[in-house]
Amino acid sequence: MSIAHMETFGTMSQSQDPQHDDDRLAVHRLRLWLQMLKAVRHVESQLREKLRVNYDTTLPRFDVLAALHAQPEGMKMSELSQFLIVSNGNVTGVVDRLVTDGLAERRNLSTDRRAIQVCITDKGRSLMDAMVEDHRLWIDEMFRDVSEADAARGISIMLDIRKGSAAVAKS
Repeated sequence: MSIAHMETFGTMSQSQDPQHDDDRLAVHRLRLWLQMLKAVRHVESQLREKLRVNYDTTLPRFDVLAALHAQPEGMKMSELSQFLIVSNGNVTGVVDRLVTDGLAERRNLSTDRRAIQVCITDKGRSLMDAMVEDHRLWIDEMFRDVSEADAARGISIMLDIRKGSAAVAKS
């Protein structure tokens, strides 16, 4: 079924047929997903450009630094990749470049010589302090038409989706 057909199907009049109602709800949920995906891609695109222009950095570098900024004691590489929901290989490449630039450092753990802990440096913390503030302002500007009530409802919906999809994944 094409998206145009689904959108037409989604606006048809209600019936007393439960299957029809289930199908309509499924179409609305699909439309919600497509709109969420478009919105995320749009916001990410704007953030990528702002980070590139204002800080000569990338969104993955920002994400890793933000995670390390929130954990002053550092994180194991495996914890960092789990937190960011990316592969160890992806994190390793980003961390390599952050270490080279003096924004992060690797430390061996005394409790486990095989494990590497990554920490943000003072230089990285200073940079992140500025980027975090700008990031907050950019998001606030992009979401300026979203009311406080709508933002709270949106957060609730996203949490419901995550909870529902986690339950489906376990079954």
